Amino acid sequence: VQLVESGGGLVQPGGSLRLSCAASGFDFSSYAMSWYRQASGKERELVARISSAGGSQNYADSVKGRFAISRDNARKMVYLQMNSLKLEDTAVYYCNTRRFLVDVWGQGTQVTVSS
Repeated sequence: VQLVESGGGLVQPGGSLRLSCAASGFDFSSYAMSWYRQASGKERELVARISSAGGSQNYADSVKGRFAISRDNARKMVYLQMNSLKLEDTAVYYCNTRRFLVDVWGQGTQVTVSS
């Protein structure tokens, strides 16, 4: 079971980034997928979650209206489109799924919002 994130980087406030997560080693289309983030000195927090078929999405209040989670079950990919980025969005972003009550994490990708 493996999750590999990509797409992070340095962006100015108000800019956009699209994160990608490639999944392998499990029946991807059967599991909800999530994006979490962890800022320096803070606890990891849930950013967005999408149901196994992609029909339902949930977002943290802090990103509603700015971020969008999506998935492509044929490609075993999950995405996080981040628009109108703010300084406080700076964090390491992690892809996540839960299988048999066990959390699976990617290695994370750094997003830095700075002018």
